[in-house]
Amino acid sequence: MPIRDSISPAPREVRIAGALTALPGLALLVFGVLLLVNAGDDPVLGGKILAAEIIYYLVLAVGVLACAAALLLGKTWARSPAVVVNLVVIGVGWYAAGPSDRSAIGVPIMLIGIAAIVLLFRRPSRAWVLGQREGESEEEAARRGGAAGRAAERERREGK
Repeated sequence: MPIRDSISPAPREVRIAGALTALPGLALLVFGVLLLVNAGDDPVLGGKILAAEIIYYLVLAVGVLACAAALLLGKTWARSPAVVVNLVVIGVGWYAAGPSDRSAIGVPIMLIGIAAIVLLFRRPSRAWVLGQREGESEEEAARRGGAAGRAAERERREGK
């Protein structure tokens, strides 16, 4: 299947939020790889514990990157997990800026999370996730079945 067939129309806000959500996923991936590369440098940690930690970060990275890619491809299911990821990013930034006294690192991290969440809750993003039609209110789209109703209508038209 060509990639253009898997891309759904999504507003620019959603695609930007997807790109911002990819940043912590890439950071987790880099961190996991760095742990793997430097695994032999720490004799205190046992091999099993370090392996579990590396796998943990790599699995998290894959999940976050999958969520970011889904937003970039216009998949509505990725909005909720992206909000959760970015709430965690805000918490990490707060901890870095506050208790860890690393404002130069923490504030930009918080801003990335806040920007992604704001973009995911702007009117075009909400209309997209609800499957809202032109001139239709959010309440009407929800009564109609939202994105699920839109998908069902498309399947009926295509004769599936």
